[in-house]
Amino acid sequence: MGPLNVALATCAACAAATSHTAVVPATFLAPPRPGSAGRRPTRPGGPADRTRVREILTYLAAALPQFASPAARLLALQCALRADTNGYVRLPGGLLRGMRLQGRAELWEELEHATWLRRAAGKHPHVEAQLLEAAVLSQQPGGRARARAAQWALYPAPLASAGRHPAVQLTALALASHTSGDAGSTDMEVLARLCGHSPHQTTQLLDRLTATHTLATWQQNRETDEVFWHLPQQHPVAQLGEHPSRWPRPANDPCIDEGLWKRLCPQFRERS
Repeated sequence: MGPLNVALATCAACAAATSHTAVVPATFLAPPRPGSAGRRPTRPGGPADRTRVREILTYLAAALPQFASPAARLLALQCALRADTNGYVRLPGGLLRGMRLQGRAELWEELEHATWLRRAAGKHPHVEAQLLEAAVLSQQPGGRARARAAQWALYPAPLASAGRHPAVQLTALALASHTSGDAGSTDMEVLARLCGHSPHQTTQLLDRLTATHTLATWQQNRETDEVFWHLPQQHPVAQLGEHPSRWPRPANDPCIDEGLWKRLCPQFRERS
């Protein structure tokens, strides 16, 4: 067993014997992959970003009290992903305003009461804090990759929608972190734990996401307790600089004006 595995095994054993201690996901401490330096930046929302967010949500589910509010969990997620190697984080006022969390002192008090962070003096409207969990200080990969994951977590495409209630936002984020393509799945117990809800509350939130067409459908296997969901079908979007003639022709789609499509693409008139 290598030194890293020994350290992780020790960490898990200590967490099991010590109260208020979170077990750290193995990839939290994984060294950066060889050759990762110097690569071109990728768009937020790739598999690595989703994995990173999923790991942080898993970690927070263990590190924070079960009754921690969804808004406090979303705030803690941003702190964990944006903190430097010393556990120091500074959240700009614009970021908090965009999250609709500016001036929500009670959320910071929640995290302080859980001994997860300690606020430091900062210039209004920015908020500065020191994270107190040793696990957060050992995160990999580097700050740039974690910042990209934090940015995606604000608008977790393809389940992003501004202006939602924090409970719905957190559920959508957890689903997005388990989604690949246009579908996803996970255990109901896992999903409920990541969001700090009961399974019944999670069911209601899934119904709400379906009613707003964020999800097309969802179902639960009562025997295995696994939850499956599908996203609404997306119409193809043209790439930048692509001529409309290369777009696929709509086939009996009531959402698309085929007359307009033919005017944009004259060759379709010839085929009619």
